[in-house]
Order: sequence, then C-alpha cells, then structure tokens
Amino acid sequence: MITKKMLLLFFSFLISCSSNTSTMYKSTSGETELVKSKNAILMIVDGQSVDISNLTRWYLGTPLVTDSYESGRVLTHNSATIIADSAPAATAMASGFKSEPGFIGVLPDKATLPYAEMNGEARRPIANILEAAKLNGKSVGIISTSEIMHATPAAFTSHSPSRKAYDDLSEQQVYQNLDVLFGGGYVFFTPEGRKDGKNLVKEFERLGYTIIKNKDEMDSYNGKTGDKVWGAFASKDMAYDIDRQSEFTEQPSLAEMTKKAIEILSKNENGFVLIVEGSKVDWAGHANEPIGMISDSIAYDKAFEVAIDFAKESQDTIVLSTSDHGTGGLRVDGKEDNTYYAIPLENFTVPLKKAKRSGNRVAQMIYEGADKKEVLSKFYGIDDVTAEELATLEGTFNEIDNNIGDIMSKRAGITYTTHGHTSEDVPLYSYLPGNKRLSAGVIDNTDYAKYAALSLDLDLTATSERLFMSVPELQDKVDGISAKDDGLVLTLTKSDTVIEMPKNKNIAIVNGDENILEGVVVYNGKNWYFPSEVLDMFK
Repeated sequence: MITKKMLLLFFSFLISCSSNTSTMYKSTSGETELVKSKNAILMIVDGQSVDISNLTRWYLGTPLVTDSYESGRVLTHNSATIIADSAPAATAMASGFKSEPGFIGVLPDKATLPYAEMNGEARRPIANILEAAKLNGKSVGIISTSEIMHATPAAFTSHSPSRKAYDDLSEQQVYQNLDVLFGGGYVFFTPEGRKDGKNLVKEFERLGYTIIKNKDEMDSYNGKTGDKVWGAFASKDMAYDIDRQSEFTEQPSLAEMTKKAIEILSKNENGFVLIVEGSKVDWAGHANEPIGMISDSIAYDKAFEVAIDFAKESQDTIVLSTSDHGTGGLRVDGKEDNTYYAIPLENFTVPLKKAKRSGNRVAQMIYEGADKKEVLSKFYGIDDVTAEELATLEGTFNEIDNNIGDIMSKRAGITYTTHGHTSEDVPLYSYLPGNKRLSAGVIDNTDYAKYAALSLDLDLTATSERLFMSVPELQDKVDGISAKDDGLVLTLTKSDTVIEMPKNKNIAIVNGDENILEGVVVYNGKNWYFPSEVLDMFK
C-alpha cells in the first residue's frame, strides 16, 4: 500500500534530482548542456597560444593535464578590432560583454564586430561574475602572478576606461569586499607606489584583512568563514616559476595559491567563485622568450590540476580554463630547407632544457653588470657563445631581455611572428559535475562569463542594474546633484538628507553617518555610477 508519507518522499526525491539535472545553454555557436553547480573556478592563462602549449608538451615529454579536458575553441576579438587586448578580453570573460582596448569592466565606445553589443551608454560599468556571486552570498577570490590590479585580474574586480589607472583599480579592489586576493603588486597599495599618496595597506587592515607576504605565512593561515585575506607576495609582479623554485622560494607557486584559496573559500556553504590567472606566459611572449613561456605554462598546468582534483572530489564545481589571446606568435619551424621533417626532437628541446633561469632573470643579471659569458654558461648551458650574440646583450634592460630570448630561440629552432598579441582562437578546457565537459565547439569569450553565471544561477544583467545606477537616472528623484574635490566625491541631496559617496569606495555617508554599500562607486571621467540602494537611504 502506498502511503501519503511514501508519496511525499518520492516527490521530494524527484525535486532533489531535478535540481541537479541540466538544461541547455545557447552559446554563440549553438547549444550545449548547461550543468548547474555551486562553485566555479575560472582560470585564464594569459597569452598562451596552442603552439606554446605544444612546445611545453614536447619540453616535458608528457601530456599536459589540460590535454584531457579540451572542449573547444574560443574567439578572442574585441568589440571593434580583431586582435585582443587583455583588458577587453578579460572584461568579456568576466561580464559577458565585449569591450575595447584598455577598457576594464565597462562597455565600449563602439560595438561593430560579431557578439559585441551595447547594453547602455559607452563606458558604463557592467557587473562581473565576482560581484554577482558576492551579492548571492558566495565567497569570492582572485589570484594573479602579475600585479593584482593588472588588466586581467582588474577586469574581474574593478571598472575604469583605462587599464593604466592603477590608483583607481587598486582602490576599488580594496572596497570590493573580496574574500581572497593572492598575487603581486604590494607597492601599488602604498603611498610610495601611488600618485594619490594613499596608504591602502592601512585600509586593508582597517577593513579586517589578514595580510600575508610569503609562502610560510600562507601555509599557516587558517581563516574562518567570513575572514578576509590579502596575500601580497611581491612588490610588483611575482617571479617566473623557474626563478621562484631556485631563488624566490619565499613566493608560493600558482598551484599552491590555488589550493590555499580553494581551502579558504570552500568553507562557505553557499559556494564560491575563484578566478586564477597565470599572468606571465604573456610577458614572456612579448619578449619572445621561450623559457619563461614554458616555465609558467607548466606552473599553470599544475594549478589547473589542483582545481580539477577539487572539482572531481566535490562534484559541485565547474572549472573553465582558457586564454585571453595568444602572444608572440611562437612557431617551432626548424630549418627553412626541405630537411625540416628530419629534425629530431632533441634539436628543439635540449637547448631549452639546459636553462636554469628565465630570460628575464638572466637579462637582469647582465643588465646589473654580471659577466655575460659566465651567466650564459651557468644558467643557459651556453659555452660556445659567439661574438655576434654577445654584442646583442647591450643597451636597455628591455633590449637585453628581448635579445636573450632571441639567442635561446635561434638555438632551439623557434621563431615568432610578433612581439605583440595575435588574433588566433585559443583552446577551451572544462570540467563539469558528473565528469562532463562543455562541448560547445567554437564559442565566443563572452560565453565564458555567461555560461558560468547561469551554471551558478547568477544574473549578470540584474546585478549591473542593481550596482550601477547612473546620475542621469536620478534627475527626478533628488533635489541636488554635485561633485566636489575635482570629481572625488558625489553629493546627492533631497529635502534634509545629504548623501556623499567617495569615488572607488563602497561607502555612502548619510548626514554624516557612514553606510556600507553593496558595490563600489565608479566615476568614468564623465558620469557617476553607484548601487541603486542609495535611493532607499533618503528619508
């Protein structure tokens, strides 16, 4: 006999099952399965092209961890130009909207290419996935091996029409209520490293952050849910991993930072979103320097493995990984005659495997006066350096840095098409609960944000409307609107209520009393934007 209690249990079972079932996501290239999840680990290896991955694989002599998770390709173009800049590319992956070179977390001036759109006036801030996740009770974190306010991490944590506006970008990061920040860039939060002279280190402390500065402090950190931590592991960018292992051992690896961040963030029962960037494959690509590329490609692959291991164990986490663009146009070409097909693998890999430091580190030694022959012999295994090669190691640090890469590349049969970015598609890697993949074919980089948001039941459009009300939208709702201190504070008045909102902060001062806002106040040089909750603060 079927009882009422049995029916209730049966329907409860059906409901629980339906919450784990998937629907379909309509990407820019077609439909793919949408798998729901509680957590997301979104990873970006800046500047890595397919050929850099290929060279890294040959160097190791084994497959990369990412190889087993390749799911398709990603289009990287900007809103109006085809060669990506990290700022708009990361903005697309953070918000679902394409933008243009130099723009961080704001809409473009022009949207003329496929999948680009204007959802408001030019340069209007658009919400990113970390902001949406935070409003929905999730913990959020950002990891980068560059300065933490560099273009890619900035696009997930701040809003400005200029990626060079480090003062604005870093100040917004302080007030975004992030749970974990790991990376470089400590000096840009100090008075010495800022044009405005502010001491944001003190502000981090006032806001309750634990500040850690090395691997040992990170390893011993064991914060509770709700605790916030800033890992400032370098004054500017962190070391290439090959240099970190030998000289800069106080710095944690990308994999170690990823593991610790997951440990901290996963304590939140509502879930988390973590952004992980391997920054300096791109930097080595700009220098046409193969050792730095390989070094940090390997480091990124290890971090990806950490993320995958957690996702497999938890079964409530999606992992998405891609690059924002290629850099350098690396090619393994060998000889230009008809014997290229007979060149053994060792000709390409042996010169590279002799290297014990990145080209950047070797260039620094030479620039600071070290003996060129000794340095090349000790750290690159080059005992037959030519007079022509030595002659190139003169001039500025950047000239030496580029020419070091040229020496090693020529000896290994590697060429490049540019010192800049490239327009090629980049691989997509994914892991979804249930050991699934995001099988979407060729997708746009905006799908990266959109898919992750829908998987987590986050609404990026609603978050933008909630966080970024504009001054023009206030015209019939307040009595007065003014800005003072050269655009540093927006003041709104209505009847006997005065609200002051400092630029870049999540603060509204109502008749002298400080109130914490849901998001930061943004001034883009023309218009002000602020959380819509401000309207509720008028009496």
